[in-house]
Amino acid sequence: MKVFCLLILLCCDHAATAVVHTTLNQNNDTKSNGHMVYDPHNQTSDNRSHEHGNKTGHKDSHTGHGAGHGIHLFSINYDHVAQPLLITVFLFAAGISKLGFHHADFLSSRVPESCLLIILGIIVGAILRNFTNADDMPGMSSELFFLYLLPPIILESAWSLHDRTFFDNVGTVLIYAVIGTVLNCFLIGPTLYGLASSGAMGDTNIEMIECLVFSSIIVAVDPVAVLAIFQEIGVNNVLYFLVFGESLLNDAVTVVIYNTMKTFNLMEPEIPVSEVFLGIVSFFVVSFGGIGIGVVFGMITAVITKYTEHVRVIEPLSVFVLAYMSYLMAELFHFSGIISLIACGLTQAQYAFHNISTKSHTTVKYFSKMQSSISDCIIFVFLGIALFKNGMFEPDNWNPWFIIWTLVLCLLYRFLVVLLLTFFVNKSNRVRRISYVEQFIMAYGGLRGAVAFSLMDLLKAENLPKEMFTTTLMVLIFFTVFVQGITIKPLVKLLRVKLQSTDKVTIGEEINSHVTDHVMAGIEEVLGRRGEHHFREILEFYNSKYLKNWLQRNPTSTDEHIMSLYEKIALQQHFESLAGSRMVQEKYVSEDNLPLIPEEITNQIIHEEEDENETGRRRRRK
Repeated sequence: MKVFCLLILLCCDHAATAVVHTTLNQNNDTKSNGHMVYDPHNQTSDNRSHEHGNKTGHKDSHTGHGAGHGIHLFSINYDHVAQPLLITVFLFAAGISKLGFHHADFLSSRVPESCLLIILGIIVGAILRNFTNADDMPGMSSELFFLYLLPPIILESAWSLHDRTFFDNVGTVLIYAVIGTVLNCFLIGPTLYGLASSGAMGDTNIEMIECLVFSSIIVAVDPVAVLAIFQEIGVNNVLYFLVFGESLLNDAVTVVIYNTMKTFNLMEPEIPVSEVFLGIVSFFVVSFGGIGIGVVFGMITAVITKYTEHVRVIEPLSVFVLAYMSYLMAELFHFSGIISLIACGLTQAQYAFHNISTKSHTTVKYFSKMQSSISDCIIFVFLGIALFKNGMFEPDNWNPWFIIWTLVLCLLYRFLVVLLLTFFVNKSNRVRRISYVEQFIMAYGGLRGAVAFSLMDLLKAENLPKEMFTTTLMVLIFFTVFVQGITIKPLVKLLRVKLQSTDKVTIGEEINSHVTDHVMAGIEEVLGRRGEHHFREILEFYNSKYLKNWLQRNPTSTDEHIMSLYEKIALQQHFESLAGSRMVQEKYVSEDNLPLIPEEITNQIIHEEEDENETGRRRRRK
């Protein structure tokens, strides 16, 4: 909680600093206009008055009643509450905007929420620009984004990845995230260099390595923007996890390529072959190092929550603190903090969540959603404010031809790479083919956002044309979020993309899924083929025999999941059959059926059903 409060404090620190700078500048102007001249004869009197002012000010700062002596019935002490007041007003305005957005059906059905927040940021930036300089305006630094704003979003997303559909398609997701990102980077960069060298961009003079640095930034598909759009659309699970999983996992590739290209830019013009080899090796080190740290901290969370049966209050704290610690430790050792947080979140969902109580799970779930929502809000608002910073209105920083070619190449190569990789994926042993409609949505859903913006913030202007890169990136972000983000909903309806089913999982479907897994594993064993079902059986065997016994308080088997689902359905039917079932269901039954049902009522109903079953067995024996 302290970390999250620090997050928001940092957001508004620049705003308060800007106000102070503005006040000081006004005071200096007043002194200069009044022709104040230093007089050594008045030094003593000035010092005395200065000391007296310090004493009075010191006393007033502690009493909190402002300047002057005596008792004040009413006074304004803005400096004392400036930062928390700005934070509160900022969050209140964002919350009211989101509330009004979702109540305006005409607007919310056509415009994504991220667009509204960016527009709000543009309005705030336009207002602040009239009172402060561009350099004093509040902004989103790379440190603020990567250390405070991004982790809550990644953690909440990692828990949502704990799904059978994601693990069934994890190989395909890795192909798009790794190979697709590399191909996009090394296609866009050289093409931009070739166009600049041929004169297609006017008098633009840019080197190959500079184009590669820029392309390594703009290939970062932003999980924040993708998550916001696709959750509103409600596409089917396979398409959702393919696009969202790629946007999450491609950050590791993007950061490695970005750091490598930035290092090569400093080595220019001679780049040793050994450095190229180390750049390739660093990708695997960064990725697997992040996975290792994340899994370790996820297991530590499970071990701690295994012994919190009588101290439930620290369960949510353990989950959040250890997850954030995994992110920081990965960044400490120069590994991928995003991959570490994803691995930690998946491990927590697999083991630790079975140890915590229903109330703790509900607390973790909704607190993480609140954190993620606030971070989303701050990120998109700051993207709107950034339009008035970074020299965006200086004509020398704009290169129209460079912007146009960047937009065209990003769209063109995104579609070509998706079509090429999907062709090979569909040629493999994949049971469910990816249709052309889904391929189009995957390519069209490559939105850019805060990840690319924060990577650009890390660049040094001395080594490359950062101003031109920044203006081009801002146009690319606004184009993808507004144009592609607004038009993707109508395209989904026009192309009749399969949406997520709203039907509940039945007992028959769950049993059929388990039976199919076991039968397919047996067939693969008979044929001597080692497929995904064979390896799933092996992993499940060691998981049930060792890991669950070590990490869970009451180890659960795979088959017990069927009984758990049966209990859920039985409880739901029981509540629906009660008198006033509509009122009872609205009070206790949530979208997940069980999390809002009090534990006492749940246990009572289970015991009643067990007693009825036992009575029935006794009657049959008689």
